[in-house]
Amino acid sequence: MGGMTTTAAGAGTGKRVSEARERLLRTAGQLFYAEGIHTVGVDRLVAESKVTNATFYRHFRSKEDLAVAYIEGVDQAIRTQIGSLTASDVPPDGILRGIGASLVEQIGSTGYRGCAFLNAAAEFPDPGHPVHRAVVEHRAWFLRTITGLFAEITTAQADHAGRHFVMLRDGAMSAGYLGDPVLAGETLLRGIEGLLRIHAARGGDEPVASPAPAAVADVECSPPGA
Repeated sequence: MGGMTTTAAGAGTGKRVSEARERLLRTAGQLFYAEGIHTVGVDRLVAESKVTNATFYRHFRSKEDLAVAYIEGVDQAIRTQIGSLTASDVPPDGILRGIGASLVEQIGSTGYRGCAFLNAAAEFPDPGHPVHRAVVEHRAWFLRTITGLFAEITTAQADHAGRHFVMLRDGAMSAGYLGDPVLAGETLLRGIEGLLRIHAARGGDEPVASPAPAAVADVECSPPGA
């Protein structure tokens, strides 16, 4: 995300421009994650980043433009972390366990407030909004990456295992914020171990069709009429 070296008129050196942009991104990352994107205004971002309004709008056309950069920054950090694992000699099951361990550490950290991507998507529900699209793009990449790791173990139902892993991750990150983070982390790791065991045992077996479950009436998580 950094590395910008172009010089804007009246801004001095390219290095100063880059530092101001990075301060804005760091400040936005901290405030957006802790308090929500809609809650934090441009005036506060400018004040806490110690930049001017002109500097802000030189780098970002709007607060929503900065919010997209924030999501892309979190996305890039995760890609780098997972990329360092996949570039090593760690086997795919070890990488998947490592991702789980990293999630557990995050869930138990001070200031943890759930998944940055799910939080942002909840604030920007319009599928066409740039922030929402950035979240969807990250999740599509993450699912492809996880599915690819399962496929290295065995290609049988790797797509199913990948989706299952992502759902385990989503549930653990929500439960860790809203409930007991220790229990959420332990449950996530047990779930990953069970998923790996089942997936490794699949081999070339054909999937067995399960009967469709019957819906239970009047159990909903959305408001009536939504």
